[in-house]
Amino acid sequence: MMTDLYVAIGDSLTTGFGALPGNGFVPVYRRMAAGRLRREVISNNLGVNGLTTAGLKQRLQGYPMYRQAIGNAEIITLSIGGNDLIRAARASSGQPGNATALLQQALQECKRNFAEIMAMLNHWKGAGRSPYIIRVVGLYNPYPQVEAATDWVRQFNRYASQCSSRDCGFASIYNEFAGNERGLLSIDHVHPNGRGYRVIADKLNGLGYGRLY
Repeated sequence: MMTDLYVAIGDSLTTGFGALPGNGFVPVYRRMAAGRLRREVISNNLGVNGLTTAGLKQRLQGYPMYRQAIGNAEIITLSIGGNDLIRAARASSGQPGNATALLQQALQECKRNFAEIMAMLNHWKGAGRSPYIIRVVGLYNPYPQVEAATDWVRQFNRYASQCSSRDCGFASIYNEFAGNERGLLSIDHVHPNGRGYRVIADKLNGLGYGRLY
């Protein structure tokens, strides 16, 4: 019987931080994918709490296990960028006069790193003949009360959504979380709870499975 390998890379959203075991988006999406594809899907979760775009780029460039796992995967999900915002927001809170400049600088760097990450993934996968899908999880705003953060998230999402192609899809979750933070975030008000992760898995599932059928 055919099985698909699903490799999840990214930050604490990928690890499922804030939800009970088995309730992060990775295990939920894996079950959805298996149901839709009608075959076994095995997941390999390479998520790292606190990872930034720079940190992920470094891992992809320096750890052969990442390249190998991605090379063998039919399904890849990526959640990254949230920690870039969180770090920039924390740094700028100490320098209110500089906040806008610091956030903009972090956004430009985040976009550059994201583009390099996507280029690596597409290069590694495009070299092979077998069908694959890459799914990018968009950002929600963990600081809805901060106008500059809302702007930051929207700009990043607009940029990241340009990755869409036959094999790559962008799961937009911003509107689902905006205004519903109380119901979808865990007690730390930063990470999703089980319901929030289910929203993400639903969005990923809704993008379909490309040429994997």
